[in-house]
Amino acid sequence: MGVLVLVVIGVLTGLTTVLFGFGGGFVTVPVIIWVDGALGAAAPGVAVATSAVVMVVSAAAATAATPRSTLAQLRSAAPLVVLLGCGGVLGAGLARLAPPQLTTWGFVVYLVITILDVLLRPGFLRRATVIDGPEREFAIPPALGVPIGAVASFLGVGGSVMTVPLLRRGGRPMNVATALANPLTLAISVPALAIFLTSISAAMAGEPHFVGAVDFRSAIALLAGALPVVFWLRRRPPRLPDTVHAWAYVGLLVVSALAMLTARAP
Repeated sequence: MGVLVLVVIGVLTGLTTVLFGFGGGFVTVPVIIWVDGALGAAAPGVAVATSAVVMVVSAAAATAATPRSTLAQLRSAAPLVVLLGCGGVLGAGLARLAPPQLTTWGFVVYLVITILDVLLRPGFLRRATVIDGPEREFAIPPALGVPIGAVASFLGVGGSVMTVPLLRRGGRPMNVATALANPLTLAISVPALAIFLTSISAAMAGEPHFVGAVDFRSAIALLAGALPVVFWLRRRPPRLPDTVHAWAYVGLLVVSALAMLTARAP
């Protein structure tokens, strides 16, 4: 029954990957904490690590199916991509050392701050008529790469909740901002996953479906639901009005925060 639930949640993961650039982190972390609750205090760490696998695969699939004209906007963002990867390694390393409750409650606090930010600051729910900050080639300055990557990999969220609002305030419509979030998520998640694959605790020792801190049985079930949806929606993208798309993004953040509060490990 748990595997069936994961496949169904995987479908939602695929939807969020394509529509919101989430890569699955905000959906998978609460679910994996619930599925691996028997691990006790180790469950949040497993959730973050397993989320990295789902994000790498789903974000890679979404990126491969993104129009080249959209991806071309990243040509000027090479320094940002490198620093996002450095931040991903840093955050994954810190996640190995942090108390489990810090990861859990950090996830919730991060979501709440982001929800307030997109609701209260101008430029997200409606595209900004005046772009924040000076003119630059890409909407996200390279200096933000390390902090974005570190926070994202520490919490297992992929970074899209920081990158999408920044891209949005940089003048991108929601469909472009969410599409660009996937390759940026990939830049964070690949190096972070390398760290998680070498992490293991006594709670996971002897479990055949674990590699490092990653629960591959859960990851495979999630991806079985997610990947068909990613490929389908990339070939037949839904046409959402820009403002509706932005409000739906906020709504999903709220649902994710509530799910985390419900599923958090004791």
